[in-house]
Amino acid sequence: MPEGDTVLQVAKRLHSALAGTVLTRSDLRVPRFATADLTGRTVLDVTPRGKHLLTRVEGGLTLHSHLRMDGSWRVYASGRSWSGGPAHQIRAILGNADRTAVGYRLPVLELLRTTDEDRVVGHLGPDLLGPDWDSVLALANLLRDPARPLGESLLDQRNLAGIGNVYKSELCFLLGVTPWLPLGDLPAERAAQLPELARKLLEHNRDRPVRSTTGRRDQNLFVYGRAARPCLRCRALIRRADQGDGSRDRPTYWCPACQQGPAPGS
Repeated sequence: MPEGDTVLQVAKRLHSALAGTVLTRSDLRVPRFATADLTGRTVLDVTPRGKHLLTRVEGGLTLHSHLRMDGSWRVYASGRSWSGGPAHQIRAILGNADRTAVGYRLPVLELLRTTDEDRVVGHLGPDLLGPDWDSVLALANLLRDPARPLGESLLDQRNLAGIGNVYKSELCFLLGVTPWLPLGDLPAERAAQLPELARKLLEHNRDRPVRSTTGRRDQNLFVYGRAARPCLRCRALIRRADQGDGSRDRPTYWCPACQQGPAPGS
């Protein structure tokens, strides 16, 4: 699932393949930008911002994309076949003489002026893996709404940028509370630890091909994706429920014994 660490890895691959080269192929397969042509322009850089990707090209333009749940960018050497999905799922193609980047199932793809990037990422809080990281500001953002459930606050990218469903569930487990606990009920010492604990987890995984939060070889995650399986600490069965208003798929996992606080069905 694409979260801040995954998006950073995608940005690195795209930057390595495209930055500093002239585009010889450009195809944006969304109606609004179908006639846009970036060929002949040099790619300047590919920068991650939270869970957003900003591909900046010569002439003051930025291609903004977001992977959400199912999107992906694949890079192929010239002449190799593409294997990221059927052709009708391709939303973007950017290529040079040696490499081609293909964007599959991208739910967000738009071309804008680089000077207008704040329009799409200016609302984000401190980036957990970015140069703007500020743990004090992140904590202050979270504590602005103490009645809000912790899990929802962590997913709100306006508070801090880069956390998705996986890290939300894992962080709540490590803090020993359920994702439905009102943030204001989180003990002060644990609240103070929260921003840097989140950053530590993403930093640990920023270059790892397989995400791990446990430090174990036999199991990478404490609770996420482990519904009805024994907790690694207490052996109680892990539970799963959706969290939020139902507008998006928000699978949430927790241990009913290790984590204190409200939960569905409790």
